[in-house]
Amino acid sequence: MNADQQLAQKMEVARAALAFVKPDAVLGVGTGSTVNCFIDALAASGIRIEAAVSSSEATSARLKAAGITVSDLNHAGTLDVYVDGADEFDVHRRLIKGGGGALTREKIVAGASRTFVCIVDQSKKVGVLGKFPLPIEVIPMARSFVARQLVVMGGQPVLREGFTTDNGNVILDIHNLDLVNPVEAEKRINNIPGVVTCGLFAIRPADIVLMATATGVVQI
Repeated sequence: MNADQQLAQKMEVARAALAFVKPDAVLGVGTGSTVNCFIDALAASGIRIEAAVSSSEATSARLKAAGITVSDLNHAGTLDVYVDGADEFDVHRRLIKGGGGALTREKIVAGASRTFVCIVDQSKKVGVLGKFPLPIEVIPMARSFVARQLVVMGGQPVLREGFTTDNGNVILDIHNLDLVNPVEAEKRINNIPGVVTCGLFAIRPADIVLMATATGVVQI
């Protein structure tokens, strides 16, 4: 699949997600290229929403540029729907997220939402999670300590050079980690002191995955 075909699929699945947007809702919005397509589709749709809760500074800027009010989660409370992409997903709708570095805020907004709609193209579907390196947000002083714990777990941590999260932390991308049991892996990693959160969305997976294919959008 070339870049033009991939963009077309992203735009198609972004438009499909509009079916889950209720007028006058406060919507959770994630981060990434597919979400950018969703923001553009939402702005063009004419659907009037009250506000959006954003998972990153980049998304907030794009929402505001589209004329959409950005609200703070502390004021918004529980959200009806959260729309976001993923770097990988499996048949159980468990995800790896964080390629864009916004995993912590994404996990918070997903947790505060009644329904999590994940929008992806078919290249993101895997049998077992872990081909995409697992991002982990780490407090800077704990970087080396956390990396050593992840080596013990069988992973190969790589610092994401020159990158700081919106929360002022660093990202370790973990290669070759065994994620056959992603729920247990998420719990174990999140219990390491210094880890803010990991990019596994397995304890709270997506409720619905909309997957763009060459023949249309499939709902899982």
